[in-house]
Amino acid sequence: MSFYTFARSAVKGILSPVYRFEVVGAENVPSEGGVIVCSNHIDNLDPPAVGITCPRPVSFMAKEELFKLPLLKSILPKLEAFPVRRGMSDREALRKGLGILKEGKVLGLFPEGTRSKDGKLGKGLAGVGFFALRSEAAVVPCAVIGPYRKFKKVQVVYGEPIDLTTYKQERASAEVVTDVIMSKIAELIDKHQ
Repeated sequence: MSFYTFARSAVKGILSPVYRFEVVGAENVPSEGGVIVCSNHIDNLDPPAVGITCPRPVSFMAKEELFKLPLLKSILPKLEAFPVRRGMSDREALRKGLGILKEGKVLGLFPEGTRSKDGKLGKGLAGVGFFALRSEAAVVPCAVIGPYRKFKKVQVVYGEPIDLTTYKQERASAEVVTDVIMSKIAELIDKHQ
């Protein structure tokens, strides 16, 4: 058993009795090939929530500061998470993310870059559009619908992969593609709230 599988089971065992996770549309995550799962970000528990509900292992891009915390700095790399410096272009993080997709794995991104203070969907950063345009990966929008309250339902909704063919043919900017992805996340939130 891999460390990821062990950790996923452990986290599921800890969180599931506290939060009633309802997973919708997990079948929309392609069973093979590179996939970018793009989710809204309402709580620190979002990465574990997506990690335990996605049918495939997810490599998350996470803020660099987390890799400096004593406990997390040894665990996060074993979970295939990798650091990104926020507020600047981090070429190493971009290369690492593209490598994960090229290997046919799942890359987990929170396009807003930080948690929403009010629970509302914020503007997405261009990085997600960069990954979508520079890879052949399927882009799956995801909505975590809370709030996280003990013994209450938390929905994790996976939408159908977004068809970006036209945007790629027209050489759309990363910003435009990010806006398209964010609008799909917004649709999921509106539909399931």
